[in-house]
Amino acid sequence: MNHGGNIYRFAEKLGCLPEQVLDFSANINPKQAVDLSCLQDVALTPYADPDYSLLKQAINRRYPSPAGVDLELFNGASAAIFALLRHLQPKDLVLYAPLYGEYAHIAGELDCTMHNINRLNGVMADIPEHSTVIFVNPSTPDGQLYDLQDLLAKWQAADCTIIIDESFLDFSQADSVAEQITNYDKLYVIKSLSKFYGCAGIRVGFVWAATTAIKELQRFEPAWKLSSLDMAYMQQALANNAFIEQTREQTAHLRALLHQALQDSGLFDKIYPGQANFLLARLANLDGYQLQAQLESSRILIRVCDNFEGLDKSHVRFAVKDEQAIARLAHSLKVMAGISLFERKRKLAFPALVYEISGNVRPALRLSGLIPAYAIARFADSFMNIKK
Repeated sequence: MNHGGNIYRFAEKLGCLPEQVLDFSANINPKQAVDLSCLQDVALTPYADPDYSLLKQAINRRYPSPAGVDLELFNGASAAIFALLRHLQPKDLVLYAPLYGEYAHIAGELDCTMHNINRLNGVMADIPEHSTVIFVNPSTPDGQLYDLQDLLAKWQAADCTIIIDESFLDFSQADSVAEQITNYDKLYVIKSLSKFYGCAGIRVGFVWAATTAIKELQRFEPAWKLSSLDMAYMQQALANNAFIEQTREQTAHLRALLHQALQDSGLFDKIYPGQANFLLARLANLDGYQLQAQLESSRILIRVCDNFEGLDKSHVRFAVKDEQAIARLAHSLKVMAGISLFERKRKLAFPALVYEISGNVRPALRLSGLIPAYAIARFADSFMNIKK
């Protein structure tokens, strides 16, 4: 699966319901800011407000923007990405990878020249003048939070059009770079609301830019991109101010639990220090597809990151979930680690053990200290069958 969140295909494969899948592949807040009951009184007969007036007011209260900066709403951040790049029609597009596959996809459709910079190896590489640069902060899939001041200065000196994707910034305490738009009118900021507010089914995202740039972008946008239900739900969610700090504290706590679960499993040789609501890890002896296959019996879905530029199938991403879900994952990973350890040590231990073990397999294996206790019975039975 090349994109997180396709629980429907995964559930169909397993023969279960989507709600029975424990989805660690999609980076969505496990808590919601408001209950769906807030939509009961939404009038569905009239057309929705094509100017999104009340929703824009709610956004501006939650995310105040300086004079001369405006926003345009979209049916999710992915729609914003596509619309903005279609509008800008860049000739040279600089992608600081790894990042969302949507950016490379639309770049291919626009037939522009792509320049990939592996930011895991450093971010200050030279770029073409007058290019369009895209940077996700915090980054995905590793969740690193960057101080962008030096990069912003570098891009501005090269007269670049700058796109900063802040879809996961709300999970951190960092400030948006939207304030910088007043100093540089070729700066665009993309924001997703669905992830932080735990409502991926409510598709709302927006672009911040200079007022003149937003007016140009709006020229090719249709009316009624958002439904009355989308707008009503998000207006209520944005008004829940207590939810903001609660989510940040909860995410930091649960991210630490997830990190500990991954570390304790012994399956990973690197866990990236993320500041968003997910963690990237690199498997030591398995690949991500093998791990995913082994987790299927637990109905756990993870994200293999081999389609991110600069990563391979040993890299897997885990969304931050609630404590119960993380406990289930931790248990499943420990079982997988035990089986993996058993298989590796069996290859090393069997030649010597075959000569030393006679009929009493279980005590010999236990005394060897090479095989986990819970795996001894499984091996002993198969070993005795071989001897017969």
